[in-house]
Amino acid sequence: MKLTLNRDDLFEALTRVQSVVSTRSTIPVLANVLLEAKEGELSLTTTDMELSVRTQIPADVSKTGVTTLPAKRLFSMVRELPSQPIELAVDGKDSATIECGSSFFKVMGLSADDYPEIPEPEQNQSYTLDPATLKHMLKCVQYAASVDETRYVLNGILFSFNDKKLTVVATDGRRLALCENEVDFPAENDLNMVVPAKAINELLRNINDDGSLKLIAAGNQVIFEIDGMRLISKLIDGTFPNYQQVIPAQCEERIAIERETLLHAVRRVALVTNEQSNSIRLSFEENNLQVLSSTPDVGEAKERVPIKYSGPAMNIAYNPEFLLAPLRVLDSDEVYLELSDELSPGVLKSDISFLYVIMPMRMQ
Repeated sequence: MKLTLNRDDLFEALTRVQSVVSTRSTIPVLANVLLEAKEGELSLTTTDMELSVRTQIPADVSKTGVTTLPAKRLFSMVRELPSQPIELAVDGKDSATIECGSSFFKVMGLSADDYPEIPEPEQNQSYTLDPATLKHMLKCVQYAASVDETRYVLNGILFSFNDKKLTVVATDGRRLALCENEVDFPAENDLNMVVPAKAINELLRNINDDGSLKLIAAGNQVIFEIDGMRLISKLIDGTFPNYQQVIPAQCEERIAIERETLLHAVRRVALVTNEQSNSIRLSFEENNLQVLSSTPDVGEAKERVPIKYSGPAMNIAYNPEFLLAPLRVLDSDEVYLELSDELSPGVLKSDISFLYVIMPMRMQ
C-alpha cells in the first residue's frame, strides 16, 4: 500500500473518526483505524461495535491495499505535521512509514483481517433533513436523556417521523424535552426509533450548518450521511415511554419571562446550593417572581425577576440544573412557564416548536 495525500485532508478525516475509538476495548484492533487505499481515494473507518464512522478523502494511490494503524497515535502525529503532502507506505507486515517535509515516522499496525466487518445494510427508509435545523433540535433536547444504564431505553433520543413532522424527545423520568419540525416524507415512512446518546454526540460534532444530511433507517440500525461521511449506529432496543401522556393537557397560569434574566437569576441563586440541598424556589406573587435558595451551613440567595402575573401566590421548588439546561440552549428572548399548582409538572415553552416538562421537588 502506497499513496500521497494532503496533510489537511488526512487530519480532518482523522478528527472525524478517531473519537469513536475506545482505549479500553479488550479487542486490540478496535483501537485502530482501518485504512483502505483504492484508486483515487483513501477510506478511513473506526468502530466500537455499536457505532461506526467511515469517511473518504482524495489520494494519489500508486499501490492499493488495506491495513489498520493506531487511531489516537496517528491522529497525534498528523496533527503535528506541517501542511505539506504526506507520503504513506505500508509493507506486508502492516508496518507503516509516514513522510512529510523533514518529518519521518514508522508506525506498527495490525492486520486488517482481524478488523470487524462493518455491515452495509440495504437502504430501507430515507429522509433528507436540513442540517442546521436538526442540529438545533437535538441541542434543545439531548441534555434531558438519562445516563442511568439501568433505564437503557432512555439513554438516547427518540426520533419520531409521523404526520409529516419529525419529533425528537429525550427524558430521564424527571424531566422531558421535546422539539418538532415539519419534514417532507411519504406517509408509509412513518417511523419511531431511539438513537443512542453516543451517536447523537458524534452527529452533533460533525454536522455542518450549510452541508447535506440524509438519515437512513435500516432494520436495527440508523445511518447518517453527512458531507461524504457515514455514521452507522445500532438503535436502542425497547419501547420508548408514551411521552404524550407526560405532557399536561392544560394549565391554569401561563407566565412570560425574559429568558436571559431568568437564566442569570437561577444561576446566581444556585451558587448557595449543595448536593444535600440541591433545590431553588420560585415564588410567584402579583407581578413579581422571586428566585430563592437557602442552604444550612452555606447561606441564602434571592433574586427578583419582573413578570406580569395576576394569579394566586405559588411557591414551587425545582432542581436548578434541570431549570438551567433548556434556558442555556434556547435562543428566544422570552420563554413561557405554564403552571397549574405547586405539585404538578411545569411546562417551559418557547417561540419555536419546543416544550420542556419539569417535575417539581418537595419543599423542605
